[in-house]
Amino acid sequence: MQADDPSLKRIEPPTLKWHEKVYVPTIIQGLAVTGRHILGVAVASKQVTVQYPEEQHVPSPNYRGVHRLNKDEQGRVKCVACMLCATACPAHCIDIVGTTAPPEWPDREKYPASFVIDELRCIYCGMCEEACPVEAIELTGLYDITGLSREEMIYDKAKLLSVYDVTRDAEPMRYTQVPAEASAPTRILPSLSH
Repeated sequence: MQADDPSLKRIEPPTLKWHEKVYVPTIIQGLAVTGRHILGVAVASKQVTVQYPEEQHVPSPNYRGVHRLNKDEQGRVKCVACMLCATACPAHCIDIVGTTAPPEWPDREKYPASFVIDELRCIYCGMCEEACPVEAIELTGLYDITGLSREEMIYDKAKLLSVYDVTRDAEPMRYTQVPAEASAPTRILPSLSH
């Protein structure tokens, strides 16, 4: 396409008035927000700060935190190594090595010999969760994970299954079970809280 193409529509930027050029209204709006916060804390005793870790933050129900690999009724990993989650992942942080399932598992052809997620590279978008046809991978409400090195934040299959063991009572599988009325808060994995 050429710059002098007659089908192109030229759009001229709007001309700003003098008060818009100095950003006075925008600065006043920002100071008003700051003033409301100061008055809310000083006059209305509106609490703004959460005293973490003494007071734990409760994330919203649709919060997407650390991944977990779900298990089926027989205690096996639900994943069938179809690679759809790794394909759907925009951050390319999931690595799966599939292998042939044992003959005593007639309900599947493959299972993951290795399942690795780089939690530092992940953008927690939930695309892996949406792509999984057997609901094997889910994002939990865990938000306060730490690691002293990059390697500690790369979750292998054993670590992802241990997240399931810790969170299965507080966060039942979303699509296959009805959630309990009063669920217990999610605990921190001992291996994750260095």
